Amino acid sequence: MSPVALSSVLLLLSSLVSAQQSTFPATPLASKHFASPTSLPEQVDTDSNLIRGGQHGFNICNSTTQNQQSNCQTSFLNSIDDFCLWAPSDPESIVADTEGEMVAWCTKPGHGTRLIPPGALQGVQYMKTPDYSQVVGFIDQRLINLKSDDFGGEMDPHGADLRGNPLGGVIFSSSFGDLKQIIEWHNFMGGNAFCFKVCDPAGPNAAHFCEHIYDRIGCAYNAPNNAQNGTFESCLGDNQDFPGIFTSNGQVMTYTQPAESLGAISSIPYQPKVPASSSCSQFSSTSLYAALATVTNTLAAPTAAPSGSGIQTSRPSGSGAGTTGSKSGAAGATNTSGTSTSGASSLAISGVSIVGIAFAAVFLS
Repeated sequence: MSPVALSSVLLLLSSLVSAQQSTFPATPLASKHFASPTSLPEQVDTDSNLIRGGQHGFNICNSTTQNQQSNCQTSFLNSIDDFCLWAPSDPESIVADTEGEMVAWCTKPGHGTRLIPPGALQGVQYMKTPDYSQVVGFIDQRLINLKSDDFGGEMDPHGADLRGNPLGGVIFSSSFGDLKQIIEWHNFMGGNAFCFKVCDPAGPNAAHFCEHIYDRIGCAYNAPNNAQNGTFESCLGDNQDFPGIFTSNGQVMTYTQPAESLGAISSIPYQPKVPASSSCSQFSSTSLYAALATVTNTLAAPTAAPSGSGIQTSRPSGSGAGTTGSKSGAAGATNTSGTSTSGASSLAISGVSIVGIAFAAVFLS
C-alpha cells in the first residue's frame, strides 16, 4: 500500500473512533455546582457525542423565557406556595419516555418557567425537617402534559449514566437559609400524585435521605407523608428513616430493591414509618396560588385524584429498562390539632402485587 493510501486509511479509522458514542459525561451532573441561578450556563449538560444525546432545554431562565412553552430546566423548592415539578414539554407524554427531557412547571411566576395551570393542584403538604424539605400532593397530571393513566417514575440528579433525569436539570432552594443549589434530590411523578424532596447540602446524610436507588417503590417508601387530597398545609416534621432502612425484631435492616430483570416486586418486607409532624398551618389553594389564575387551562374540568389501589402497565423511569408498574399514592390523615401522628395506620399498601414502579401507598379519602 502506498504511503498516501495508508495515510488515508489511518485518517478514516481515526475519524470512526472519534465518532463512537460514549455513555458517561466528563463530569457527573451531581458534581456540577453553581453558586446561584445567575451563575448558570445556558446549558448545564454540555457533553457531546453521548448515547442519550444533548440537553433538551436550557438553564438561564428569566422573564424572557417565562411562558407555557418554556423549556427551562432550572427548578425550585422553597415553600408550599413556591415550588416546581418536573413534567414533560409535550402533551400526552409518559415519564418513561420523557424523564431525560422534563422541564420545570412552577407554582409562582418569576422563575422563567412554565406555570402549573389552575385546578391542577388538588392537595399539597409541604414539610420542613432538620435535614430535608419535601412537597407531596395530588395533581391532575393531564394539565402538566402527563397522560392520565401514566403511573410514572422518578427523576433525580444521578441516573444510570450519571447525567441525571432530566439531563442538565438543576434545583435551587431557600429551605435551608439563603438560596443555594441542591445537590441531592428526588421527584416522583405519576398516578395523579407527586413527591419532591430536597436535602440540605450542608447535612451529613443528604445522599441517604434523598436516596436514588429505590425508583421502583415510590413516594410511600422514599418520602413518607401525611398528605391529604383537598388539604393544603405547611408543617414542621421529624426526619424520616433513610429510604430502604427499617427495623425488624430489634435489628436494623437494609432493603435491596430487586433487579427489573427478576420481574414484578411481589412484596416488600416492611411498612414505611411516617414521621411525626407539628405546627401545621392550612391554607386555601386560591390564596396560595393566586398568580396561577392567569394561566390558560387548555383542558376541560380536572379529574379527581384516584382513590383505592390498582395495577397499571407502565415502564419505570430511572433505569431505561421496560417492565410493568403498579399505582400507589401519597396520602394519610391528620388530626384536628394540626399535629400529624406517625404510624402505619396512616399509610397502607394495597393487597395486590406491587409490580414495577409502585408510586406510593393507598390514597385515603
